[in-house]
Amino acid sequence: MPAVDTKASTTVDAAFDPAPSSTPSAKPASPTTAASADSASGRPADPEATKLSPGDPGHSRMRLALFAAGLATFALLYSTQALLPEISHSLGATPDQASWTVSGATIGLAVAVLPLAALSERFGRRRMLTVSMTVAVALALVIPFAPSLGALIALRTAQGAAIAGVPASAMAFLSDEVRSRHLVGAIGLFVAGNSVGGMSGRILTGWVTQAWGWRAGLAAVALTSLLALVAYQLLVPRARNFTPAPLNPRAVARTVGRHLRNPLLVRLYVIGGLFMTVFGAVYTTIGYRLVAEPFGLSQGLVGSIFVIYLVGTAASATAGRLNSWLGRRGTLYLGIGTASAGLLLSLADNMAAVVLGLVLITAGFFAGHSVASGSVSQTATEGKAQASALYQMAYYLGSSVGGALGAAAFASAGWSATVALTLTAMTLAAGVTLYATRRAVVQRRAVAA
Repeated sequence: MPAVDTKASTTVDAAFDPAPSSTPSAKPASPTTAASADSASGRPADPEATKLSPGDPGHSRMRLALFAAGLATFALLYSTQALLPEISHSLGATPDQASWTVSGATIGLAVAVLPLAALSERFGRRRMLTVSMTVAVALALVIPFAPSLGALIALRTAQGAAIAGVPASAMAFLSDEVRSRHLVGAIGLFVAGNSVGGMSGRILTGWVTQAWGWRAGLAAVALTSLLALVAYQLLVPRARNFTPAPLNPRAVARTVGRHLRNPLLVRLYVIGGLFMTVFGAVYTTIGYRLVAEPFGLSQGLVGSIFVIYLVGTAASATAGRLNSWLGRRGTLYLGIGTASAGLLLSLADNMAAVVLGLVLITAGFFAGHSVASGSVSQTATEGKAQASALYQMAYYLGSSVGGALGAAAFASAGWSATVALTLTAMTLAAGVTLYATRRAVVQRRAVAA
């Protein structure tokens, strides 16, 4: 879809407008009936006719399978994050050095996500999800035996590259198989799986590490992810709407180029990256702050702080309703404002204030991310896998940058420097959203004139 096309431009900017209200409708006819009716009337077949909606066989299985995939993805991707103070102590590493066990994984994901998205267009989203999860879990079973910090970072980087197949395929898989009016909710549940995985993995590793060391903590999260992989394999339905495309690097490059010339998609990529910069910086460094004075928490209690991820689960699962009430831009403003308030509150040397601040940061992040990622899937009318992959690249590069810079800021000037960095990112996200708002207003006035 050329970016200069007037109709395309209108469609793109409309993706930031409030979603139309849903109205009850009769259950769609079977694919065969729908195709016959369209053939008889001379109209093209309805592309939504074979997709899943609530009540259809396979809809619940699809949502639960992708929930399990999301759980495993975040549990593995950030498995060392809650353990960074212990890893620093055990391996003699500074906070910014140890943070690369997290940033290395997210960089590996960011680099691999686009090539794996291209492969998913040829071999199938479902197959890519299965292979990626299997390789990532296999590496997770090896990582606890890493002999040094360098080996740990290298293995984690490879694991991040393996994990890349999940975000590269998951949202495109849902977009292929779930009706568009239910897509934000389905993606929200996948993102909720991310938050549950992030929470449970960090809590588990925190308490296991306190009892038996960080290597045992990483082994525990590996076994948890293995169970999630088994659940995914048992639940995931077959793909019904996937059409293989030949591997064509030039065609992929052209599609990527069109996406990068699409103003709305670029804005969504920037917003996703900025939200994740905040999240990566906060959760990579918070453990160092909480084990130090005036808090002095144990490793197990630091891991338990991540129960706050339940807030992210709720925010992701309700993203569709927020979108209906406030519109996409309104929900983004709410997420930015909520996260920013949490950052300011976290500056207090009071445990209750810090916990409340983390609650607000988490809720704001997951609300904003759910809407931005869902908007990418709805906006891209072609090359959905590449569009989602570009979002994931920006998102995880934001995590890498946030984790590395957040840890460096903390090491040099403490928590206030980390907060200053993250508030800058939220200010930039607000500016991008405001630009989108003003552009939409100008466009509506031009149409009305």
